[in-house]
Amino acid sequence: MAGKSISFIDKVAHRRAMRRWARAARNASDTALNELRGHRSAARLLRTHLDRLIHRADERLALPAIGSTSFPKPHNADWSWRPELWRGPLARPGISSVETKSMLGDEVTLFHDCAFSELTLRQLRNLREEDLAPYGVRLDVFKFDGSFLSLVVDLPAAAIDGLKKTHLIGVNAIVEMEKPLEIFARLNIRHGPNTEQIVRELPLNEEDVMVEFDLAYSKLNERRVERAWLDLIFEGPEMNQVTLRDLTFSRRPRAAL
Repeated sequence: MAGKSISFIDKVAHRRAMRRWARAARNASDTALNELRGHRSAARLLRTHLDRLIHRADERLALPAIGSTSFPKPHNADWSWRPELWRGPLARPGISSVETKSMLGDEVTLFHDCAFSELTLRQLRNLREEDLAPYGVRLDVFKFDGSFLSLVVDLPAAAIDGLKKTHLIGVNAIVEMEKPLEIFARLNIRHGPNTEQIVRELPLNEEDVMVEFDLAYSKLNERRVERAWLDLIFEGPEMNQVTLRDLTFSRRPRAAL
């Protein structure tokens, strides 16, 4: 029941259970194998419930709220989205010595052509008062012997549902860097055998970065749109740390030409 405190009896039972498990852990090296096997099964079952409790508690108690989709959108937007990496905790929060085509979550992939990877990619919790996204992602680049480095975000089916050449697709990001570098955003839309590509440079002199892709000047075949994704391309990333505190997308119809 909401607001109900733990009773005295429950506290006593909890202390007894803690002592029992502490004793079992201390004696695990000498416990008979049959008994140890039973302890292991019980401990695994208990851990399942504890992990679920901790996960749910972290979701509810941490700020910004886990799963938040709150961010400023154009008033006439017909689609908006924050990818899962910035929205909630991942089962695997980080990767070191990242190989090309490594995925962090189900929607974000890192591509590079380094012979030897000195890259790390990890999710981090946003705790600043101004952050709207619960999580961010940090890319650490040490020695870089490749010619390209890009973070690819796969857009969901809703992004291309009813997509027209009259649409503007907006991307907003909050970017932090150890030292200046250039970042380009490339929107890719596959339609039939062709892929339409539109490139914009992120204006990194601003704290809240925003670019728009105007499809009116593209050769998009509206009837054959299959999928879309965004490449974030990092130029000269060696010995740098880039943190994307937030990344959001929106779609709106443009004014008539």
